[in-house]
Amino acid sequence: MEDEVDRLVAAWRRERPDLDVEPLEVLSRVSRLARHLDRARRLAFAEHSLEPWEFDVLTSLRRAGAPYQLSPGQLLTQTLVTSGTMTNRIDRLAKKGLVERLPDPSDRRGVLVRLTAEGQDRADQALAGLLAQERAILGELSDRQRTELAGLLRQLTAPFDNVPG
Repeated sequence: MEDEVDRLVAAWRRERPDLDVEPLEVLSRVSRLARHLDRARRLAFAEHSLEPWEFDVLTSLRRAGAPYQLSPGQLLTQTLVTSGTMTNRIDRLAKKGLVERLPDPSDRRGVLVRLTAEGQDRADQALAGLLAQERAILGELSDRQRTELAGLLRQLTAPFDNVPG
């Protein structure tokens, strides 16, 4: 079975035989897959009136476990955005009734961000929709192939995930 990346690689090999274009065979496919996944994610989230960034914040809180709350600093670490961006996001989610700010009992100046019941419901529903989309994307692979692919991708992504700062 030939795909668009095979045609792209063949064209580069013809036009630039002096270059080793082998990385394109893997990373161009990863890039194309990422675009398809991004579209599937946006569709799954839109069905629940959520933007991708809203899903990221809500599910960070949901994964924290009961009482589904984190400090803004913990949310920064999990979502990889700046402090100003996170403040804006928390404000917008609070305005929609999906999160609430509470005083941090261990820090008089601090706050905690807690998922509301509505926020939890929306996060749970959007996650179920996302998983359905992702299962469809992976549908052509056997369980063994999925496990193997997950391991190979982990090898590629782990060094980026473990870089300080």
